Amino acid sequence: MKLGVIGAGNMASAIIGGIVKKGLIESEEILCSSPVKAEREKAQISFGINVTENNRAVVQESDIVIFAVKPQVIARVVEEVKDDIDETTLFISIVAGKSIAWFEEAAGKSFKLVRTMPNTPALVGEGMTAVCLSAKVEQDELEKTLGILSALGKAAVVPESLMDAVVAVSGSSPAYVFMMIEAMADGAVRLGMPRALAYQFAAQAVYGSAKMVLETGKHPAELKDMVCSPAGTTIEAVRVLEEMGFRSSLIEAMDACAEVSKNL
Repeated sequence: MKLGVIGAGNMASAIIGGIVKKGLIESEEILCSSPVKAEREKAQISFGINVTENNRAVVQESDIVIFAVKPQVIARVVEEVKDDIDETTLFISIVAGKSIAWFEEAAGKSFKLVRTMPNTPALVGEGMTAVCLSAKVEQDELEKTLGILSALGKAAVVPESLMDAVVAVSGSSPAYVFMMIEAMADGAVRLGMPRALAYQFAAQAVYGSAKMVLETGKHPAELKDMVCSPAGTTIEAVRVLEEMGFRSSLIEAMDACAEVSKNL
């Protein structure tokens, strides 16, 4: 199976690196394109793959093609390669905000397309990727896609109507979590903890808490209640967070995020 990747940025590199590391596809069977010479050279040296500046060559020579470019340039890329899109090649998009209908209109035809929305934890193999399919994608092609995406972490199939919600709860949410970790560390520094140690404690607390949600299957509220002793320190902190609108702020932020996603 020959894999083509159009784009050689951070997310493309995460995908290629994960695939090569896991042995899902041999490096010599991967062809990556970028107009930036430095990106091509870095990808070739880092992963031992083939590189080119010719996007059409990627489509012509691959069984599966990943669109891994910025939303601002995807229209130009599709215009360039649309004559090479056929009935047999499977395309996977990680381009934010571009629907299956958008791709089909831009290409002037329907084709095998899997729309995905990964997030930046994919860079460390702990991503969460949403997946939705065009009508032409077969079950075995979905399985191939999920196999490729396993190089980034976890993946789940969702209706395309939920993609804006996915952007808000997963695609953009690492930024919210990073802000929370930074604020927690600032609070610890204010209480006298060295900053490097504060970041370590805050980040590990978030990581461990998320793992408890995923592995115990318990409702987050139940896990929260387990920490909140009567008249204790945690319930007092929870009271202040509620008073300051912690949950409401997150919900409002996600609404704003989804609205921008709809208009990309």
